[in-house]
Amino acid sequence: MKRTRQFPRCFLGSILLALFSYSFTALAAPEPAPGDSPMFRNDPAHSGIYNTAGAPVFSKVKWSFHTGGEVISSPAIVGGMVYVGSNDGNLYAIDQQSGAEKWKFATGARVTSSPAVADGVAYFGSYDGNFYAVDAATGKMRWKFRNAGERRYAATHLHGSAPDGEKMPDPFDYYLSSPAIWNGAIYFGSGDGNVYALDAVNGSLKWKFATGDVVHASPAIADGRLYVGSWDSYFYALDASTGKEIWRFKTGEDAEIHNQVGIQSSATVANGVVYFGCRDSKFYAVDAATGQQRWVFSNKGSWVITSPVVRDGKVYFATSDTALLHVVDAQSGALMDTIRFHWPIFGSPSIAGNMMYVAGQDGKLVAIDLDSKKPVWTFQSDASKQNLAALSKPDGSPNYEGVFRSNFYDDIVVGVDKLHAVGMMLSSPVIAGNVVYIGTADGNLYAIE
Repeated sequence: MKRTRQFPRCFLGSILLALFSYSFTALAAPEPAPGDSPMFRNDPAHSGIYNTAGAPVFSKVKWSFHTGGEVISSPAIVGGMVYVGSNDGNLYAIDQQSGAEKWKFATGARVTSSPAVADGVAYFGSYDGNFYAVDAATGKMRWKFRNAGERRYAATHLHGSAPDGEKMPDPFDYYLSSPAIWNGAIYFGSGDGNVYALDAVNGSLKWKFATGDVVHASPAIADGRLYVGSWDSYFYALDASTGKEIWRFKTGEDAEIHNQVGIQSSATVANGVVYFGCRDSKFYAVDAATGQQRWVFSNKGSWVITSPVVRDGKVYFATSDTALLHVVDAQSGALMDTIRFHWPIFGSPSIAGNMMYVAGQDGKLVAIDLDSKKPVWTFQSDASKQNLAALSKPDGSPNYEGVFRSNFYDDIVVGVDKLHAVGMMLSSPVIAGNVVYIGTADGNLYAIE
């Protein structure tokens, strides 16, 4: 069927519409020490659940640490140190109590992956095409691994932008794949289209698996299997020890404007089911053993970039431009509740105690009581306090008409950059003790208690 020229309701789709008015548990994975969060989403299965008290009441900003670039990376916390990447090209080690810099390690480009820390080593990727292992105490490099060339997802006529014959990198491909640690190996995806497994000690290649396009989702590992999605529209289950494909699952296509296609969301594995979102605007529950679809939830055109959280028979996930936090039944996918926000949500929700923490592109971190589903407190980044009102409509939604001059690709990129002035939270909240840690586009890592 020929595609009509009506833009879908993804984040950029909303921009263009405005312009034109139209548990398995992880096998052999040690439990994090109390107060530690050693990798993205806290564990290899990407639970996003933190066994700590959290901050049910907002007290103060314990400290903020300023970097020279946007902080899109989510922090790892191990042994009293906080590790986080920055768009200034550095990985930072910060004292957890004082917020003082201990060391920084320079790469050749942005560090938007979230580090993983194990056995005294911090592991992370950079847009310079290298994957690094550095000494967690000193910041000295242990080894590095070069991939075949890091890049963003790119396509012609992307999101309906002009000129329609030009191949364009996606301005919303923010993240690099964040490593998972399991059974003596480090696992991550790459813009070169491969999923890699490296020896954790020396960085030697154990195996690599080729997909059909960019892999910037972060692999989840459970029951000896690795689960990850690619921008080629497939979600894969691999044997984590050998890299052999076990099954693949097909998601949506979008051959004309490449808007409703690709898996940017990192999966969560719980109770024999893999849960993940897709830019085809669907949220999927797939049997972890067989790859058969259990159920699918339609978000009516809105991307799902976030990783979900699964607890007590419920799945929590957020959408992009519709800015909704959905609560669905983990077994059936039936909608149970919805919480509305104003700006798109890319950072993944996290749970500690009876509270969920959700970070939005309006530069606000919201703490939600899971019983009442009501916000309890809100924290705003410094840039959000200064700039949010000027970039928002009276109803609180983004003022896309005032930011984007046209649908020409260059104007889209400039407009996206303007929106970052609100101190967006693209990082996912990490909770340790009674403190919540979150990175923002104003260059800060905040510790909130």
